[in-house]
Amino acid sequence: MINWRSWDRAIVARIIGIIIVTTVAVGLRVWGINQLGYNTDEAVYAGQAAAIAKAPILKDIFPIFRAHPLLFQFLLALVFAFGVSDLAGRLVAVAIGLATVYMTYRLGKLLYGVKAGLLAGLFLALMPYHVVVSRQVLLDGPLVFCTTLALFFLARYAMTQRPAWIYLTGVGMGLTFLAKETGIIMLGAIYAFLALSREIRVQIKHLFVSALLMALMILPFPISLLLAGGTRSGKNYLVWQLFRRANHPWDFYPSTVPEAIGFLVIIVGILGLWFLRNEKSWRERILLCWILVPATFFQIWPTKGFQYMLPIAPPIAVLAGRAIARWWPEDFSIFSLRIRRSWVKTLTVLVIALSIFLSSVQIITPATTGMFVAGTGGVPGGREAGEWIRNNIPEGATLMTIGPSMANILQFYGYRRAYGLSVSPNPLRRNPSYPPILNPDMQIRNGDIQYVVWDSYSAERSTFFSEGVLRFAKRYHGRVIHTQSVKVTLADGTVVDKPVIVIYEVRP
Repeated sequence: MINWRSWDRAIVARIIGIIIVTTVAVGLRVWGINQLGYNTDEAVYAGQAAAIAKAPILKDIFPIFRAHPLLFQFLLALVFAFGVSDLAGRLVAVAIGLATVYMTYRLGKLLYGVKAGLLAGLFLALMPYHVVVSRQVLLDGPLVFCTTLALFFLARYAMTQRPAWIYLTGVGMGLTFLAKETGIIMLGAIYAFLALSREIRVQIKHLFVSALLMALMILPFPISLLLAGGTRSGKNYLVWQLFRRANHPWDFYPSTVPEAIGFLVIIVGILGLWFLRNEKSWRERILLCWILVPATFFQIWPTKGFQYMLPIAPPIAVLAGRAIARWWPEDFSIFSLRIRRSWVKTLTVLVIALSIFLSSVQIITPATTGMFVAGTGGVPGGREAGEWIRNNIPEGATLMTIGPSMANILQFYGYRRAYGLSVSPNPLRRNPSYPPILNPDMQIRNGDIQYVVWDSYSAERSTFFSEGVLRFAKRYHGRVIHTQSVKVTLADGTVVDKPVIVIYEVRP
């Protein structure tokens, strides 16, 4: 006989859980989302989308084809067809991030039940690592959605052994590549899982069909590159990626990613693997393969970026959700005090949730020190300086900046071409997307460059090229025509205006 009262309570609890997860996921991703303008990567991807949407002026400044596939940029272009807006672009990124939270819930529910799924969704909804990236117009947000989708399809195949699910896994991997080509390394995770799981039998013909579907999904990108004549640029980018110098020390990921995921989330997930080791199955194996393969690859790969490890976040959240949902099967006692397991689980969830929630709030709050912190959603003063350039500098003018980062931002908001002094003339040592300034003196004398821009963010990373820009400004009678400042708080609590971007007009 069905206990309707118990069944009703379970439904109500599930609905309340979904509401809580959805609320915190949306709140953290839209709170203050447009306080700052785009950072350099956001400007590049939004500029590509604007070019696809044939936005006036921007379509002539930003090339459609650069280094990466264009799945996300095409989605943005559908929105930009109604007008280019940095807020609209970020809201698209937020929507994809929310879809990833939902897929994490579905994955946890599929593997370990509703409670584990809700907890996994909650942890990802609050996780600083995912919150930070999913607020920005970056490729890694769509990438992690596609990798989680492929993981879900693969788990369904392992559970049902139905060929349709391995076929869909191939489709998911095709989408993963189109989101960002580095996602192709997840093929290694799929291979490792199937190779280590003898209980899961997969036929070669099914793998062939899956690989064919993946190839068909990817095929439009190389064909469009070929038709657009962009194959040379693609080869140059590949060479640059293979031979570029390491941009961070070896301990970059160990020192940044665990904190961004949440130490308590990781610890609970690991403890769950140990204390629930008697329940081990292919479920834990598939999650571990999805974590270890990309973590190993990107640790070895010399090029490192804060968001590159993001695909490991959903499976870690699922492991943490599994640990809390299935651990402490019975009540226990300390001395004469009887402690209910529900109290322990609730307290554990609250402590973990509060810790990562506070970390997320801290990291998405714009800094007041005047220093650019990666992940806060943009560069203070960049949008305002670009808009000033658009309204006050003649059309067709060209700017020289310290590096390509500020050049991208000023081009997107200012509608004027800008080039970075720090871009190397050696093709092996530069991103082929950025043309170098081969002879700054001659270009200024000839009137090809009329404005020089100094910014504090680039200056902190490269004092050599910062001094070079100031030297050219002084040599060619630079006159300050605009200074963009931001309010910063000093150590003694005093609030002052700090110049962060200075625009000089230079003359031969």
